[in-house]
Amino acid sequence: MLKVWFLVFIVLSNGFSSTGQDMHNSTVPDVVNIGALFNYNTTFGRTVKIAIRAALEELNANPSILGKTHLNVILQEDSKYRGFLSISEVLQVATKHTVAIIGPQSAVTAHVISHIANELQVPLLSFSALDPTLSSLQFPFFIRTSHSDLYVMTAIADFVDYYGWKDVIAFYVDDDSGRNGIEALGDKLAEKRCRISYKAPMSPEPTDEEITNVLVQVALAESRVIVVHVNIFLGRKVFDIAKSLGMMGSGYVWLATTFLSGILEMNTPFPAGFTNNIQGVITFRVYTPDSELKRRFASKWKNLTQGETANDPLGLSALGLYAYDTVYALAHALDAFFKQGNRITFSKDPKLSLLHGDNLGLDTLNIFNEGNLLRRSIYEVNMTGVTGTFRYTSDRDLVNPSYEIMNVVGTGFRSIGYWSNYSGLSVDPPEALSSKPANNSRAGKMLRPVIWPGDTTKKPRGWVFPNNGRLLKIGVPKSISYHEFVSQVPGTDTFEGFCIEVFLAAVNLLPYAVPYKFIPFGDDHSNPSATELVRLITTGEFDGAVGDITITTERTKMVDFTQPYIESGLVVVAPVKKTDSNAWAFLAPFTPMMWAVTAIFFLFVGAVVWILEHRVNDDFRGPPKQQIVTTLWFSFSTMFFSQKENTVSTLGRFVLIIWLFVVLIVNSSYTASLTSILTVQQLSSPIKGIESLVNGKDPIGYTQGSFAKNYLIEEIGINESRLVALNTPEEAANALKKGPHDGGICAYIDERAYMELFLSTRCDFTVIGQEFTRDGWGFVSLSTRLSVSNRPVNSNS
Repeated sequence: MLKVWFLVFIVLSNGFSSTGQDMHNSTVPDVVNIGALFNYNTTFGRTVKIAIRAALEELNANPSILGKTHLNVILQEDSKYRGFLSISEVLQVATKHTVAIIGPQSAVTAHVISHIANELQVPLLSFSALDPTLSSLQFPFFIRTSHSDLYVMTAIADFVDYYGWKDVIAFYVDDDSGRNGIEALGDKLAEKRCRISYKAPMSPEPTDEEITNVLVQVALAESRVIVVHVNIFLGRKVFDIAKSLGMMGSGYVWLATTFLSGILEMNTPFPAGFTNNIQGVITFRVYTPDSELKRRFASKWKNLTQGETANDPLGLSALGLYAYDTVYALAHALDAFFKQGNRITFSKDPKLSLLHGDNLGLDTLNIFNEGNLLRRSIYEVNMTGVTGTFRYTSDRDLVNPSYEIMNVVGTGFRSIGYWSNYSGLSVDPPEALSSKPANNSRAGKMLRPVIWPGDTTKKPRGWVFPNNGRLLKIGVPKSISYHEFVSQVPGTDTFEGFCIEVFLAAVNLLPYAVPYKFIPFGDDHSNPSATELVRLITTGEFDGAVGDITITTERTKMVDFTQPYIESGLVVVAPVKKTDSNAWAFLAPFTPMMWAVTAIFFLFVGAVVWILEHRVNDDFRGPPKQQIVTTLWFSFSTMFFSQKENTVSTLGRFVLIIWLFVVLIVNSSYTASLTSILTVQQLSSPIKGIESLVNGKDPIGYTQGSFAKNYLIEEIGINESRLVALNTPEEAANALKKGPHDGGICAYIDERAYMELFLSTRCDFTVIGQEFTRDGWGFVSLSTRLSVSNRPVNSNS
């Protein structure tokens, strides 16, 4: 396969002439050739050319690096920077005995020409081919001099997680850089329990019509968080079309990778009208710390760009900074290379000699014999450049990957925070946090307020109900009773009521869309069976159910329920009668037994006090008759704390203190009970609770379709013949009024939620006893289909 590639390469480059520089016999040559492969007719290429020339001018004038050796750059025009036709151009550079090539401009070209770099052992230094799959293992001579897209995708995943969104849409160019960058984003989102719900690729050279069609599909999807990963040549067009489609308004979240910050930096001041189409967009800019070197280079930039950009100003971007530092890094590596006693030599590739042909010109391609040594020297560079610390890790990535998060507002953009691989999201610059312990907790992440599309500071929800997904079929019971909980609006397909409001509130809190439609279940003549509705979910007729559906053991065996949103057990409701007070009402607070015990204690306490006092207290002496009267009088007068007799013995006083305390409690209880009897209406019922119903034989009512029937028969043991089905509250009220002996019922059993509503307008009935079940209401789904299975995902996501 390698032979075929080089046949094509050489055919395209037929006629190349050998222009290699003759090397002196000395170790250090006077001139070293390096190549640069970019499209210099673009803003991108012009920026790179200016930065490279500025670095070379400084280096060649500075003998402290490379001594008297000068670097000579061969600026090869990469007019076909999209891939295959760039091969001929890189071969032209390779024939000129270059020891390194800076470039190429795109990852597509880098994937192809990295094979050539590997074969010829010429280091390929790139700060713009950011495809994460361009690894140093597969392509050892591909050296990235900026940060891989893996890191910006990690920053975007952290940003998405920070705002609590779960689904994003990926809009990208379907080439190596786009596909592999989005794959990296998907992996990083998965680590945050998020995902790419829809992938929207477009061809590398799309027409306006194609971009429009792809954006229309994006607008139809549920997520409103859109990650745009395109190149700087398509970025402006994409946002212009999105604006024309009305997709830059409220509710949308646009997250652009570094291409947008590059456009904005290089085109300063911004193009007229462009910022109007990207208001509220978030973009990530490679962060380079402020330094004296950077400020000095920035001050020179305006002079450097004069005469290079016609009438359009050219701003200093991160691309220019990294191009400048790439040249300096290569110079430092060459300096170390020469100081180690190495020399530059080239030799023929024996593999190429196997390819025969008169017009191939294979002798023009040579292997750089010391390429591995130079490559090693590049990875050992440790310098401070205009981008900050330039040093490689053991994984052969540059240290300190970090980004500044920019929010496009008005005619410019504002910083809302930073992201670094060390500290994550923060409002402080990465260098301020590098000396502190890493804080990767969610609470430690902070960003400044964002002005979102639509000129709002309110965080977008991040999703809408999609127009291209299947609607979940949600069954809703059409009960003919208790419409306050759930009912169908007459003449419409909509429902209302407490249960519906709870469901809608819950759906609105979800971080993703749940498209659904309500389907009524019932015949409008009787209350439908909730158990039957649950069974139909298992058959696939419904995807879920919403309404006043009780969570029972039988139903949980068939379907899944949400957490209960109402606690509602079964209670007994029965008629009550008013009890009128009479002349003997003052005896009602205590039972006869209580009265008897109280009287006995009065006598007992009087006797005890007499025994303790009559020998030492004159008040308790005298004839027997007088002593008995005194004792009785003393005992009963303590009820009103009006006793005249004094107690002089210690034990007598102790007993009296305890007794007076008891009397105080008895008096207070009696007074409270008597007050209640005389002022509050007294109600009574022959039914005392579910126990009295079990032991009786009178008919008992329940609501048609309720689980109460099966529960009373199977769990309580009540005969089915005693149970009477009732459809409406009015039927239940009439049956209770008639009573069991006049064709009615003795009690009505249903859930407390219903009974509270039933009793709110009926004072002749009341709840008897306590709830005898502990149930609740919940929403129904089959195997969590309501929450997961219908979230639409396109086939290529």
